[in-house]
Amino acid sequence: MAIPHPGTESVAPDPNLASSAGASAAAEAVALVEDPPRFGYRWTICALLFFATTINYVDRQVLGILAPTLSKDLGWTESAYGDIVSWFSFAYALGFLGMGRLLDRFGVRRGFAGAIVAWSLAAMAHAFARTATGFSVARAALGLGESGNFPGAIKATAEWFPKKERAFATGIFNAGSNIGAIVTPLTVPWIALHWGWREAFVATGALGFIWLAFWLWLYREPENHPKVSAAELAYIRSDPRERTEPVAWRRLLVHRQTWAFVLGKFLTDPIWWFYLYWLPKFLDARFGVKLAAVALPLIVIYLVADVGSVFGGWLSSNLIRRGWTVNASRKTTMLIAALLIVPTMFAPRAGSLWTAVAIVSVAAAAHQWWSANIFTTASDMFPRRAVASVVGLGGFAGAMGGVLFQRATGRILESTGNNYALIFTVCGLAYVTALLVMHLLAPRMEPARLDGHAA
Repeated sequence: MAIPHPGTESVAPDPNLASSAGASAAAEAVALVEDPPRFGYRWTICALLFFATTINYVDRQVLGILAPTLSKDLGWTESAYGDIVSWFSFAYALGFLGMGRLLDRFGVRRGFAGAIVAWSLAAMAHAFARTATGFSVARAALGLGESGNFPGAIKATAEWFPKKERAFATGIFNAGSNIGAIVTPLTVPWIALHWGWREAFVATGALGFIWLAFWLWLYREPENHPKVSAAELAYIRSDPRERTEPVAWRRLLVHRQTWAFVLGKFLTDPIWWFYLYWLPKFLDARFGVKLAAVALPLIVIYLVADVGSVFGGWLSSNLIRRGWTVNASRKTTMLIAALLIVPTMFAPRAGSLWTAVAIVSVAAAAHQWWSANIFTTASDMFPRRAVASVVGLGGFAGAMGGVLFQRATGRILESTGNNYALIFTVCGLAYVTALLVMHLLAPRMEPARLDGHAA
């Protein structure tokens, strides 16, 4: 029997008091989750991811903006140009596989830092290329480095946001791709016309090193970050607890959910690559839009696309808050996007430049709407420890689809005298087809059962 110390009394615990304290703690925990800090530090992380994605797209799009000029100056055929840009996609595909694994194993902070250093140096290396082979090597190096952006951003989002906010957060950082696509035609033609196209590659490539300083200063995991309050951490971790060790590819590839994501990316990612690399050439070939005048139509297209990215992420998240299932909210949102893209097949037959711009603007917005949601399906169906690997597999498939589509596009244009009708028809039907395939493979979007347990 325990003997009380002198000067103390042995007091039996009051069960009613303990019960009341437990209920109070539980109520406080529920309050923290249901009423989180609206402007918590997680949105600073989202802003960092937004700017990284902006820089990512600036660096990859510089070649597309300068393509008509470089094709004339360096004597590239459509097939040669298609082959050059396909090397980016090929290296991007291989990089996606490796980057996903590295990010799952070594963490987002170090992995993202290494990726942006690699792609910024590669972007600047374009300035020293003299031949099609030199540009192909620089594009491959850029693709390898840039492959770390989306696996890293999706993994960071899974670490910093609960499921009900992830699509909205993804829509915000993914909007950086459209801002990058707006900044590029605003700045690159001006730099190229005043100083030369080589200087345009150097100036844009240097942006990544500015972002790197902020990333190393501001990013930590939520549990280790001094700026994260107890209330915000409780909200971030309000989803059921998950295991943390990485998942082998062989265990991911047996799941239909993996193939739903992978095939969805394979069928739709090449369309966005086409917009990035061929829109300036399409506008030049169809409507005579030259380098000095290309900024305005591209700005309109990507501004509209930016709205689509944020709205598409917000819509599915809002439907979930209203009581819709994750399956119903994601697929309904993606179906609307897919249907909005169908009319893009009529862009080559548009009677005026601005009619074509309007058609492509809606398609670009709907693609970003789609993209915010398809990325989020990876974290809907898989635990955080597997998300970067699944996104890596999907990115590999999407980029390999891009390789095939880019090489085919160059050859189709060369053989048809720059007739874009067939290519835009494929663009219009790709998303409806992808959603059908995804629904057949994951009709209820149930969490994958890893090790016999649901994700």
